[in-house]
Amino acid sequence: MHFYIILLTTLVVGCNAKNELIKNDIEDDSTLTTPELIAKYKYPIENHYVETSDGYILNLHRIPNYGKKEATRKELPVYLQHGIECSSADWVTPGPKKGLPYLLADRGYDVWLGNNRGNRYSRNHTTLDPKRDAKNFWNFSWHEIGMIDVPEMIDYILSVTNKTSLYHIGHSQGTTTYYVMCSERPEYNTKVEAHISLAPIGYMNHAVSPVIRFAALFQKLLQVLIKLFRSYELLPQGNLLNLYLKNNCKPGKLQFICSDFLFMIFGFGKDQLNTTLLPVVLNHFPAGSSSKQAIHYMQEMNSGKFRQYDYGLIKNKIKYNSITPPNYKLENISSKVYLFWSKNDWLSHEKDVKRLAERLPNSEEILINNPKWTHLDYLWGIDVVPMVYDIVFEKLEQH
Repeated sequence: MHFYIILLTTLVVGCNAKNELIKNDIEDDSTLTTPELIAKYKYPIENHYVETSDGYILNLHRIPNYGKKEATRKELPVYLQHGIECSSADWVTPGPKKGLPYLLADRGYDVWLGNNRGNRYSRNHTTLDPKRDAKNFWNFSWHEIGMIDVPEMIDYILSVTNKTSLYHIGHSQGTTTYYVMCSERPEYNTKVEAHISLAPIGYMNHAVSPVIRFAALFQKLLQVLIKLFRSYELLPQGNLLNLYLKNNCKPGKLQFICSDFLFMIFGFGKDQLNTTLLPVVLNHFPAGSSSKQAIHYMQEMNSGKFRQYDYGLIKNKIKYNSITPPNYKLENISSKVYLFWSKNDWLSHEKDVKRLAERLPNSEEILINNPKWTHLDYLWGIDVVPMVYDIVFEKLEQH
């Protein structure tokens, strides 16, 4: 595997630290990239690039801790991995008082933000073009992200920091890819001091999201349509939905439609929705992913299994030497796993989390003390710091 790095460290003027972003900040933050957002709030920022073993070029964003006093620096780096259709931006859009990367940096951690292949920051390859070579470029699921991207980003981080282990925090698909990695490449368990699963996604057959469940009913038809219309990329930046959300989710417009759109997928919970932040969020989300990632999740819902991608009887026999895909070996995950879950999460259901926990040898469940907490509140909830992040900090300190 080949690595290379481009370093850019910047400091710029600060901004107000109010709970709610003022109008000018909203407009600015909606158009800024992740590095620009981090720099705006007076944090140092580095851009790193990792070339994977199969040619994808991944962009890592780092908030280094070398600006902190020696006494406050933590020994191990923290690596954050986003969910499907997300990017590193989703961790930092809430601003320095509520964004997890900023809070970790304030506590002396060396913070690294990953970006999956195919999103707006990792939309590059050594030989393939995402449009011209769409069929090949987008021929991956979260299986490949867990098998290749995550472990190779971990190796890169450990190489740069000269450490032997780190902390890993994932949200939604960022938890799935962790389970894939440590199940199928168990040597990586020793490279992770502890893993924080925010809204864990392994099993999905009890997910109640009506949008996702409806789509899963037509999974096989959707696979045919994807091939027929060559729709290998799912909701890229600049698609019609993205443009609609950008133009209609500002205060004073049809913002309720935008919030209800998110609620229908992830769970209703208006108490934690910062409507002022919504335009910023929806200018960074969706960030692009492969259609195959969504299909793989639909297969999980329909099968009730946590297993590799189902290519059909004949292709499965050729690829796996079995007519069904192999299950992920969750018993191989020996690293400490903290499962943060909530009862109003329409994707990470209680029964699925319990089933996952039963198969993980070294896990601890943490129920969010708010019955209305949703899948997205782990990133953008008004009370995310006392409800979730303070517990995360406590768990990290224990290791």
